[in-house]
Amino acid sequence: MHTELCDWFGIDVPIFAFTHCRDVVVEVSKAGGLGVLGAVGFTAEELETELQWIDERIGNKPYGVDTVIPGKYEGMGEMDPEKLQEQLRNSIPEQHKQFAAKLLSDAGVPKLPEEEQSDRVLGWTLATALPQIECALSHDKVKLIANALGTPPPDVIQSIHGTGRKVAALCGSAYQALKHKEAGVDIIIAQGHEGGGHTGEVGSIILWPEVIEAVAPVPVLAAGGIGTGPQVAAAMALGAAGVWSGSIWLLVKEAQAAIAQKESYIKASSRDTIRSKSVTGKPARMLRNKWTEAWADEETPEPLPMPLQGMVTLDMIRRTSQYAEQAQDVAFNPVGQIVGSMNQIKPTKDIVADLIDGYYDSLDRLQSLTPQE
Repeated sequence: MHTELCDWFGIDVPIFAFTHCRDVVVEVSKAGGLGVLGAVGFTAEELETELQWIDERIGNKPYGVDTVIPGKYEGMGEMDPEKLQEQLRNSIPEQHKQFAAKLLSDAGVPKLPEEEQSDRVLGWTLATALPQIECALSHDKVKLIANALGTPPPDVIQSIHGTGRKVAALCGSAYQALKHKEAGVDIIIAQGHEGGGHTGEVGSIILWPEVIEAVAPVPVLAAGGIGTGPQVAAAMALGAAGVWSGSIWLLVKEAQAAIAQKESYIKASSRDTIRSKSVTGKPARMLRNKWTEAWADEETPEPLPMPLQGMVTLDMIRRTSQYAEQAQDVAFNPVGQIVGSMNQIKPTKDIVADLIDGYYDSLDRLQSLTPQE
C-alpha cells in the first residue's frame, strides 16, 4: 500500500480524506493518511482560525486544503470580491429567492436571526478562492492544495509550486484529466459517478483506468464510492496511487454534523441519492428530499448557474444546519452512493484502520485464489 505519494507527503498510507470538519482532518492525518479540509464554506479569516486550530493539534503530521475554482462560472473575470458580489446579487431573479424561501417556510424551518443572514459568495469563484489559498500557503503543515472543480489557473499552480507544495485537481473524464496534466497538476483525482458532491457521468470502475492510462505517469487518486478496504484494493489493482474519500467521514464520531443529519445518512440506501443542480448550480450528488424534488419539477424555476444558485441556497444551508432536527425534508445532505453501507458512527481512527485491514484481507483473498505450485 506504499506508493510514491506516501514519500511525497511523509504519510503511512495513501488514503486522502476530504472533509469540512477540522477534527476529522487531524484524526485522519494522525492515523497515517492525509486529512484535507474543504475551504469553500469559510471566509479567509474563518479559514485562518480553522488552520491554526489544526496546526496546534496535528503534531508533525501533514494535511491539505481543498478549494473551489470552477472552470466556468457566472462573473468570471471580475477579481474585486465586492464588485463581484454586487454583480452576482443583481443577477438573481426574485422568483428564485421567493421559491427557496417558500420551500423553507412550508417545511417549518425557522428563520435565522437577522444578523446571521447572508447571501455572500464564499469560495465558488477565483476572486474568493485566492485569499483562501494564500491563507493555506501561510501554514507550513499544509502540503497539498486541491481544486474541486476545473483546472486551477496557471498562475495559481505556479504560486503553489513556488512554495514547494503539491497541487491536486478532481476530474470526471479523461479529457478533463489531460487538461489537468497539461497545466502541471501533480495529482489527478478521478471521481466516478457514484461519488458525493460534484461528480460526472462515468462510473468509477470505468473512469479510473481510463484516467490512469491517459495521464501516466502522473499519479491518480481513485474517488467515487470508496468506503471499504476491498474498494481501496480494487482502486490500487486498477493502477491508482491511492484513494480520495469523502462520504465515509460524514458519519464519524468527530464529524460536526447534527445527529439528525447523521441519522438521515444511516437510514438512506444507495438508491436514495440524486445528482442535482438545486444547491450549487452544478450537478452534485446528495440525498433526495423535498428540496431536490421541488427544484426538479418542470413548473418550478430552473436552478441558476454557479455561483448564483449557491447564493440562493446559502440561507437554506445555514438554516437547515442550525435547525437540523425539523429540517431534514429540505436539508442539503451531500453524500455518495456508498451511503447505503454507512450504518455506524465510529471514531475516525477506526475507519482508517478498517480501510487498511480490509485492503490486506482482500490481498489475502486474491492470493488464496492463485494456484499453488
